[in-house]
Amino acid sequence: MTMLSSVAERLYWMARYLERAENTARLTSAYTHMILDLPRGAELGWQLLVDIFDADPVFRKHYRAFNEQNVLRFLIADMNNFSSINYAIKAARENVRTTRDVLPEETWEHVNELHIHCKDVAEKSIGRRHRYEFLEQIISRCQMINGLLMTTLCRDHPHRFIKLGHLLERADMTTRIIDVGAGAILGRENNNPAADTLLWSSMLQSMSAISAYRKKIGPIVEPDSAVNFIFKENTLPRTVTYCLNGILEELEPLKNNETAREIAESALRKLNRFDAQKMTFEQMHHFIDQFQLYIGDLDESITNTWFLPMPTTSSE
Repeated sequence: MTMLSSVAERLYWMARYLERAENTARLTSAYTHMILDLPRGAELGWQLLVDIFDADPVFRKHYRAFNEQNVLRFLIADMNNFSSINYAIKAARENVRTTRDVLPEETWEHVNELHIHCKDVAEKSIGRRHRYEFLEQIISRCQMINGLLMTTLCRDHPHRFIKLGHLLERADMTTRIIDVGAGAILGRENNNPAADTLLWSSMLQSMSAISAYRKKIGPIVEPDSAVNFIFKENTLPRTVTYCLNGILEELEPLKNNETAREIAESALRKLNRFDAQKMTFEQMHHFIDQFQLYIGDLDESITNTWFLPMPTTSSE
């Protein structure tokens, strides 16, 4: 099957934006629940959520203080923030609108309804009264749309580029959460074992990995075990190793895949050597920074190989 590079790019970004909206909703919901459960003095602060998205400069252009209202407005409703739920849903809708002929018929209807709901309700959902219901709606609707795509699409090029976007966005978000979240927890001045356990559990909860961790590892969440699990567990779809293996699987049938495969395989080899128990936090932070470069290089390779128009040669 052949397809236009512009169509492949839109499908790729549709998947990335849907995954981004869902992940932002999960993270926001888990963090706000955690804030309510922590003892006074154990909080990490609201700036942590902005730091995860590396969005500090954008935030400071429009807000003066990192308080609950400002940060939640930034992550839920602010159209100046490319990682906000509102922006991601709108961008996903635009990409679906221009690729409707290669997607299941119901996709446009569901994504458009989600966009209308988000546009109408996002600003009203910043406060605690309606926030959780809104976030659960975003998560469940994104899951429903992804379920529709994964159960009705033929396993051809549209499916492959959707999966590539989906998996790459998830790997990127997961490494960001571990990097910033672990640094904030380990860097706290007053360590409280009970609070630390809650913090690490909430981090896993934000990635929908807490149940799987308890089943595979045990009921008590320990820092090194949690980090290793999120990076290296190869049976859980939300881990980095699973995402990289999935990316390699989707790259295999595509032509001119050599550069992208080489980057993904190098990242996987680097990940196989990772062990949080043998690292200081500074070493782990450096590792994640280097790993983020792999993710950026992989996105760039996919873009250059399959989305940019082929160079034309002029004839004399």
